[in-house]
Amino acid sequence: MGRARPRLRVASVLLMATWAVPLAARAQTPDAVLTRAMSAYANVKTARASFEQTLTNPITGTTAQSHGEYVQQRPSHLSVRFTDPPDEQRDRIVADGSSVWVYVPSATPNQVVKMPIGAGTGAATVDFIGQLLTGPRDRFDVTDAGTDTIQSRHTHAITLVPKDEQAQFAKATIWVDDGDGVVRQFEVTDANGTVRRIRLTTVAFNVPVDRSAFVFTPPPGVKVVDHNTMTGGNG
Repeated sequence: MGRARPRLRVASVLLMATWAVPLAARAQTPDAVLTRAMSAYANVKTARASFEQTLTNPITGTTAQSHGEYVQQRPSHLSVRFTDPPDEQRDRIVADGSSVWVYVPSATPNQVVKMPIGAGTGAATVDFIGQLLTGPRDRFDVTDAGTDTIQSRHTHAITLVPKDEQAQFAKATIWVDDGDGVVRQFEVTDANGTVRRIRLTTVAFNVPVDRSAFVFTPPPGVKVVDHNTMTGGNG
């Protein structure tokens, strides 16, 4: 009996040490991380956030950073306003419930592209995180992508590779908060290898939103390019 007591004390210390390890340092399966994110977004109706975007183009060897704010009313309303470069005509993306308006005066000041909302060819995705978390086990191969600290929050990352070869992106990685399951960062790689990383610097769910944010009126003299018409759609 005398020999068992030291072992018991050692076992107790090890058990206490295990509970003291932060959740971010404990092993979590990709499926558990995915489940936590799905639960966090299950009841989200509106969102407001600020973000920073890093766009890396392997073809040109360039990396560009920008910042912005977005307001969302799921599933089909979105307003994204880039806050830089600091000029009067900042880039905007607006989804009004039926169409997405992409106005990028920093690159093409004389036109706005109009696209239908949906999943077909030429259609735009409004709720990207929501799309990733809808039936993900059937649509993606999910693997572990390590851990990281995002905005002082411990996260676990998982990579989702579409099973459908016709998907609009090659892979996506999401960093899921160990505490509340919120996606703090996501990264999308397209077929050409261009990587777009979005880090949420602030985020709030189920907050009041102003419906006027989802109204877009093309500026005078700006040409509207209807992507649906160009691709032979009926919208």
